[in-house]
Amino acid sequence: MLAQIKSCTIYGIESLLVDVEVDISRGLPAFDIVGLPNTAVRESRERVKAAIKNQEFEFPIKRITVNLAPADIKKEGPHFDLPIALGILVATEQLPIEHLNEYAVVGELSLDGCTRPVNGILPMAIKVKETGLKGIIVPRENVKEASVIRGIDVIGVNSVEEAVSFFKGGFTPHIFTDQQEHSNSDGNSGDFSEVKGQENLKRCLEIAAAGHHNVLMIGPPGSGKTMIARRIPSILPSMTFEETLEITKIYSIAGLLSDHSGLIKRRPFRAPHHSISPAGLVGGGRIPKPGEVTLAHYGVLFLDELPEFPREILELLRQPMEDEKITISRFNATITYPSKFMFVASMNPCPCGYYGDPFNECTCMPYQIKRYISKISGPLLDRIDLQIEVAPIKFSDLEKTETTDSATIKNRVETARAFQLERYKNRKMYYNSQLTPNLLNTYCKLGKNEKQLMKEAFFRLKMSARAYNKVLKIARTIADLEQSQDIKEYHIAEALRFRNIDKIYSRL
Repeated sequence: MLAQIKSCTIYGIESLLVDVEVDISRGLPAFDIVGLPNTAVRESRERVKAAIKNQEFEFPIKRITVNLAPADIKKEGPHFDLPIALGILVATEQLPIEHLNEYAVVGELSLDGCTRPVNGILPMAIKVKETGLKGIIVPRENVKEASVIRGIDVIGVNSVEEAVSFFKGGFTPHIFTDQQEHSNSDGNSGDFSEVKGQENLKRCLEIAAAGHHNVLMIGPPGSGKTMIARRIPSILPSMTFEETLEITKIYSIAGLLSDHSGLIKRRPFRAPHHSISPAGLVGGGRIPKPGEVTLAHYGVLFLDELPEFPREILELLRQPMEDEKITISRFNATITYPSKFMFVASMNPCPCGYYGDPFNECTCMPYQIKRYISKISGPLLDRIDLQIEVAPIKFSDLEKTETTDSATIKNRVETARAFQLERYKNRKMYYNSQLTPNLLNTYCKLGKNEKQLMKEAFFRLKMSARAYNKVLKIARTIADLEQSQDIKEYHIAEALRFRNIDKIYSRL
């Protein structure tokens, strides 16, 4: 007898519907799985066989063929265990076929027949809703994650026996209808009020958050670069439901959802170590998986001590920073992952860290400093909008008791973002850093004096065309923070002040 169970598989950050076809025929006992299964899927034969027997069902001593259709897409993961087991029970007439086609089934099985949680449930639930199925059957631990999607029944089962009883009508599981947004974040990212001094740096990061600009901080050790970088998510605008859904899909597929429970409501902050591999940064592997640039989607990607990263690793950032996506091509798949991240980096000004420090003497030779800086290529620096020198903390700064908190800065940032959303409401744009060269002429019009200032800056600072456009975008964001429709001279002057990496090393 032929049985067909609906299930799902992951492709990139999306899910595809898979038909699990089970045929049992006469012949020598065998258990074959076809349809481009990976090792985890092929190994399900032993798990399914033991699970069926230990749940006191009859396992057929016949030729069993399982086909995962469509057969031209690679299948991976252990979540096909439960649909394969149910397919065998249907094919041996131990389970009625009625109502089976109304549900998708996913779940890993242990040898005793109990279910285990799996990754990628959220995109699977979204696909089930899009295809018009009534619901999805998942392991009990995955119920909260799947119940985020409205309009489908989410059935949590603890074993094969419970899944069979549900279709026989003898088991009525609790159908979760809680649609609240659960967060897997502890919410302890710190507050800007904890940062003493560094008002210039705070202003720079406020501009960066308002316009989604990239930032490079250059300063000596102990000046607070890493501390303040970790507090950037606290001043970023609150996420929309669509953004939380997309981020949660990514983390669900990557297996990074704690307890498989609900939506991520806080913007991600990713800070990989400089020993990270290319696949770890941009994604990849034999079967492509999302990397740090995708895990930082709609959030912050922070690289501490930027020159310590291998140059070939840093050069991989150029495409996702410019295109807001990363495409990974392999023999059996070409997958595009989103990567709309805010790039933040910090570095010392020299190998010893004290070049230009008024309180400590630098021990580096000029050629050592130049070699240290040359680890970061010009094209990558050109893509970093804001480049700021971070001064050492003074004793007077430590004595201050009143500093601006994150809530106040976040309120100004959200006001500026709302200003941008209104301006770009007829375009698929959300912030100023997405402005193309053609749109700069429309949204960054300059007066006579402003044009003259930009002309002088272009020649004096030896700007590239990209750097010129970056300054205009920053000036547009500064004007938005003041709710100004026009870009003024002092907006441009402040924008130029935050692109001073050449000035830092002019003394060499």
